[in-house]
Amino acid sequence: MPDQKTRIEGGFKATLGNIERYQAQYTGGEILLESGSKILVKSNIFIGAKEVNLLDKYSKNLAIEMFDRAVDFGWFYIITKPLFLVLHKFSDIFGNVGLSILALTVLIRIFLFPLANKSFKSMSKMKVLTPKMTEIRERYKNDKLKMQQEIMSLYKTEKVNPLSGCLPILVQIPIFFALYKVLFVTLETRHAPFYGWVKDLSAPDPTTIFNLFGIFNFTPPSFLMIGAWPLLMALTMYLQQKLNPAPPDPLQAKIMSFLPLMFLFLFATFPAGLVIYWTWNNILSIGQQWIILKKTK
Repeated sequence: MPDQKTRIEGGFKATLGNIERYQAQYTGGEILLESGSKILVKSNIFIGAKEVNLLDKYSKNLAIEMFDRAVDFGWFYIITKPLFLVLHKFSDIFGNVGLSILALTVLIRIFLFPLANKSFKSMSKMKVLTPKMTEIRERYKNDKLKMQQEIMSLYKTEKVNPLSGCLPILVQIPIFFALYKVLFVTLETRHAPFYGWVKDLSAPDPTTIFNLFGIFNFTPPSFLMIGAWPLLMALTMYLQQKLNPAPPDPLQAKIMSFLPLMFLFLFATFPAGLVIYWTWNNILSIGQQWIILKKTK
């Protein structure tokens, strides 16, 4: 790394073959020296673990802009880096990355509480209105236009937005990918254990239901490595669906009923820390939604 006050031209390349060769270089501007004079040119080389706090320290001390980008935080850097810093702070407090993920989930739920609360209230009203909507569909089943008009009129009268239930999920998508990136690229979360059978939160759940979680000496194919945490996640997703109003379209309702099963196989390949986050998030959502549903009734 050259002096940050010096203008340079730099580049890098990688040659792929039997042996990967990487090269980086930079050239500075010309320097004119008078006879008998001398000049000192200083450069720095970083060789070591790409720990975020260490990179931030050098970035501050040596005035190196964006030196923390040596860790590939990805497109959601504006979310991923703060998420890592909060997770790292919680790790200092709790002494366990898994507990830190649980605490981070609670913090995110508190931050999103107003939005989620409004959404769950709307969905709870939708569930209460389901009998009326079924009656309208039955009454005007031969007149689709009239059916839609009556349903929209019911929404307007009851002040219900059928799309509001999507907002909390949409907001959490970048948070989900940001946490995935944190677990995937940061050294601080590598090989971080949790309680029980999870010895590495950055790796998938090592157990599988197909050998009864280790009771039988049998290792199934990789696509059948469905551990306890993915199963718990799918169960919480199923319970959450039961609290939501059923989709009016039978085909859509059938597709939605298969989502927990689809996510079960999908999440089985994800880092255990990410599955724990999503499971705990579902549990908190179920509790919040159940309370709101009781109050709505």
